[in-house]
Order: sequence, then structure tokens, then C-alpha cells
Amino acid sequence: MDAAALRAQFPVLAGVAYLNAGTDGPLPASAAAAACAELERQQSGGRAQAHFERRRELTAALREAYAGILGCPPAELALTTSTTEGLGAVVAGLDLGPGDEILTSDEEHPGLLGPLVTARDARGVSVRTAPLSDLVAAIGPRTRLVACSHVGWMSGRRAPAELAEVGVPVVLDGAQGAGAVPVDVRALGCDAYAAAGQKWMCGPDGTGMLFVSPEFGERLRLTRCGYGNLEDAGAGLDARPRDDAARFDSASLSAEALACAGAAAGVLAAAGWTEVHARARALAAQLARGLEGAGREVAPRADTTLVSFASPDPAAERARLAEAGVVLRDIPGRPWLRASVGAWNDEEDLRRLLGALGH
Repeated sequence: MDAAALRAQFPVLAGVAYLNAGTDGPLPASAAAAACAELERQQSGGRAQAHFERRRELTAALREAYAGILGCPPAELALTTSTTEGLGAVVAGLDLGPGDEILTSDEEHPGLLGPLVTARDARGVSVRTAPLSDLVAAIGPRTRLVACSHVGWMSGRRAPAELAEVGVPVVLDGAQGAGAVPVDVRALGCDAYAAAGQKWMCGPDGTGMLFVSPEFGERLRLTRCGYGNLEDAGAGLDARPRDDAARFDSASLSAEALACAGAAAGVLAAAGWTEVHARARALAAQLARGLEGAGREVAPRADTTLVSFASPDPAAERARLAEAGVVLRDIPGRPWLRASVGAWNDEEDLRRLLGALGH
């Protein structure tokens, strides 16, 4: 992989050490140009039949690209607006109620906690937490679903590999997985995997993906259905939902968002996903060593792209680092700052962070 050539495609890196892909990834210039081209096409040509045919083409292309990232056929992947939307569709689609339990970890993102809280408050489902590393042992006789992060957003730890062998359905929050580390939904043994388009895939806000295994999908009832989810939208009240994962698609994704997301994914694919994953994890490990050498305690982590470390005042230090041209985030409720390290970063970005921490 030509690391310098990849880096050059992200204009933000010319001015700052951008270490915040766990929130929103850097946007490639070609992705922004693709979105602008779609808007210009609509402005000059209107939005009639050709416009909707174009949207269908972009939808199919992005579905194929995202399915390749997760290691599933396109027919098993829905396009969503966010990780949260995908997780919500799964949790809401299960026929769970009083007496049923969802097991989750004690370090989950609000994007997963929101659907779990809704299931608890609206339907009487019990929600129980356990440490991420202990989830397999924590499964009980009432557990009907395990819902947790593939890669924890706070620390960068991974879900236990043994979840692939448990006897209850598993849904993974892949917001910090897809695009950051290799993902094979078959090897993970999960029944559903929801992830983001705007984080490690470097696409626009309002894009995401949801893998649903065919067997598990048959158990999920649709909580909403629109034009694009129907097999034959012209069949009136006789219309039926599609029989593939597209029945879980978001109601509407704009042509400009689809084009932007597809172009961003193309930039990373052209660099080579194996190389992208390996370089990002290697740089993250290098940063973790550098932080420890500088006297900063690094939170327990796995071989991922996230590095959280102790800070005496995370919010204030994050703001000070931003003024110094280093962009990362603090973790609410934890005394940590979190650096998200991508293949587009380089050693100078790491040195810039370490140097700014020393002042």
C-alpha cells in the first residue's frame, strides 16, 4: 500500500492530526466530489425517471461494497442511516416481552442502549449487563438475545470469540469494527451485525449497514415498511415486503449520500483492505506504546484501532489539543481521551499528539 498516496486523498490531514474516526472518519476529496456531482446532476437535469434509476444503481453498488466489508452476500445486507437504526430494527423486530432477557455489556454505546431501554420500558423485557469479557459465562436460562459491541467504543476491546458458539442469537454493534478491523460475520457467528458508514468507512453522516442472517431474519417482524422495501410497490394493499435483507433498508437514502459513501469505500478498497486494516492497527499499537512511555495509563485494549488513555481533565484537555491541531474525543463518564487511528494517519500525527500532551 502507498500510505502517502492514501493520506493525500484526505484534505483534513493537511492541517490537523485527525484521530477521530471512531466518531466520524475523515472525508476523502473524491467522496465530496461525488456528492457534489450528484447534486449538480439533480440541479441541471431535474429529478424524474433517470434520477430514480440513478439512485437504484448507487444503492446496488453501495450494498455490494458494504457486503464485501462484512463478508456476506449483498442479499443479506440492508442499507441504513446509522448503526443505531440497524440495532433498533433488530431489537424491535424480536417478539420479546416480560420474562425474556437481553444480555449486554457494561460498556455499550447509547446507540445500542437506546433500543434496549425501549424494549425494557415499552415491552417489559429484562436487560442485564455483565463485563464484555464475561458475556458468555453470564448467559442465563432467560437470555433470549446477546447484544454487545464487536469492538468496544470506550476501550477498543473485542467481544469474546466464544460468542460464535452460544445457543442464543447474537447481535453485534459493529460501529468500531466495519472498516477498522477485518470482519467476517460468518466467522463471528453473529445473527445480525450493524455498522456505520461515516466512521471507519469515511462516508457521510446518515449512512450505515445491517447484516441479517436469513434464518434470523425470518424471526424479525418489520416495524416499518416503505416503497423501497416492497417487492412490487405497485400492487397496492397486496404488496409484500422483499424477501431479502433489503426489506430492512432505510426508507430513503439520497443519491448524494449513496455516491459519497460509495466513493469513500472505493478509496479504501483501492488501497487494499488487508493493508488498511494492518497499518491502522500497527499505528494504534505504536501510539499505545508511546503513551505508556510518556507516563499516560492506557486503558485495556485489544489489537484494534482505538487507544483510550488517562487524562486528568478529559474535556478540557480535548479542547486544548484541538487548539493545537490534534483532533480526538473524550469518553463520557470515564477519565479517558480516545484516539482513533486509521491507515490514513502517519507517525507524524502520533508525534504531534504526544508532543501536545507534554505541554
